[in-house]
Amino acid sequence: MSLYLCRTCNEQHNELPMCLGAGAPALWYSIPEDKRASRAELTSDQCVIDGGHFFILGRILIPVHDGMGPLIWLAWVSLSEANFLRSGELWESEGRESEPPYFGWLQSDLPYTPSTLSLKTQVQTGPVGEWPSILLEHTDHPLALEQYHGISMARVQQIAEAALHR
Repeated sequence: MSLYLCRTCNEQHNELPMCLGAGAPALWYSIPEDKRASRAELTSDQCVIDGGHFFILGRILIPVHDGMGPLIWLAWVSLSEANFLRSGELWESEGRESEPPYFGWLQSDLPYTPSTLSLKTQVQTGPVGEWPSILLEHTDHPLALEQYHGISMARVQQIAEAALHR
C-alpha cells in the first residue's frame, strides 16, 4: 500500500508506516524536562532512571496476514538490574541469541485500550545488530491477541493513525 487517506487528519500520506514506537520508556516522560539530565540516562537502546529502574528497547512483531512483513512496535521493557547488566555484557557478543529470555514489564504506552503499561513479557536477545524480541504473555489484551493471531492491513492503518495522531 503506497498512498493512503488518513481518517484522523483527512490528509493523504505517502506510505503506511510498518514500524512505530516510543522514544523513551513511559517513566522518562513523567520526569520534568529540567530534571531528566540529572535523574536519567537515555541512549537509543537503554535507559536507567534514578539508578534503580532499568529499561531496554526491543521489538514486538505483529504478523500482518495480507501485507508485506510484520508491523513492528519498538517498545521499552523494564528488566531487573541483573538482567539489564547481563544484556549489556552481551550487547556485542556473537551468539547472544542463545541467552535465555529475560522477564520484563512492558513500559511503552502504546495506543491500545486498556493500557499496555506493565504487561508481562519475555525478552529474547537476538543476533548482534538486532533489537531483542519482546513476547507478550498470553492474555486477552488486544496487543497480545494481535501478536499471537496477526492483523490485517486495515488494522495496521488504524494503529498507525492512532499512533501518529496521539
